[in-house]
Amino acid sequence: MHPFLLVRRIAACAAILAAMSLASPASAAPLLAQGAEAPQPSRCLAIAEAAPPTLHAKFRRVPAPAPIPLPVQGGPLGLSPPETGTVTIRFIGHATFLITTPGGVNIATDYDGWAGGVTPDVVTMNHAHTSHYTESPDPAIGHVLRGWNPEGGPARHYLTVGDVLIRNVPTDIRRFGTREEAGNSIFIFETANLCIGHLGHLHHVLAPEDLATIGQLDVVMVAVDGSYTMSQDAVVETLKVLKSRLILPMHYFGMGTLQRFLARLDEDFDVEVNTGAETTVSIATLPKSPKVLVLPGF
Repeated sequence: MHPFLLVRRIAACAAILAAMSLASPASAAPLLAQGAEAPQPSRCLAIAEAAPPTLHAKFRRVPAPAPIPLPVQGGPLGLSPPETGTVTIRFIGHATFLITTPGGVNIATDYDGWAGGVTPDVVTMNHAHTSHYTESPDPAIGHVLRGWNPEGGPARHYLTVGDVLIRNVPTDIRRFGTREEAGNSIFIFETANLCIGHLGHLHHVLAPEDLATIGQLDVVMVAVDGSYTMSQDAVVETLKVLKSRLILPMHYFGMGTLQRFLARLDEDFDVEVNTGAETTVSIATLPKSPKVLVLPGF
């Protein structure tokens, strides 16, 4: 087992045992940094918990069933997906995406002070390097969410802004040859019936307890540099576990690094290079199978 995962698992077990032995029912409630007054339930977690277990089927020949007439699209029992709106995602560069919800909430990820000329409503930051955060965010930004806790311990965010639920899952980072526990956050944005995850400066493969708190992601933004974060092989392994249907690479510095990552993908992934830095996505337009969509920019 990877050393990061072993330490994280021991720490997680210790925290659970301490909570069981010491916490009262009131104090056992989740610690929420913002939005604690009426937390919205997470759709990503609900879908992941409701997923059936994997079954190993035996193949056998059976008679073809008689065709069953399907309901007309849009009829009383139609198969049309619900109208939930469209999310716009624009790659600003490095690890910053500008996410715009159907309700007009603008979110900048790994914000270093620049969001493409837009003043976001929400920014998320990580502090592995100064290109992922700023010490002086624009005062007009309504919500500044740091992926680390300056006072120590893991950062905790769970809040609703307009039509989006935002939460985080802390992970560890390497720093000067040592491990910084909870120094990074995966931020998850739930809007328009989509679960969108930004993995931040992820330095290790995800442990089962990480996956349990992330839930099922429809869209994932992942660093693919293969050096400052984690190896490209580990990135591909992580993507196969997450099973997200739309994958947006970031943090690749140049086309050579990006091409090396794409060459590691196998038949499990489709690949498309977008003509522009912006794309739109809805629950109805998600790819049927995992697709890596490259948005131009480093």
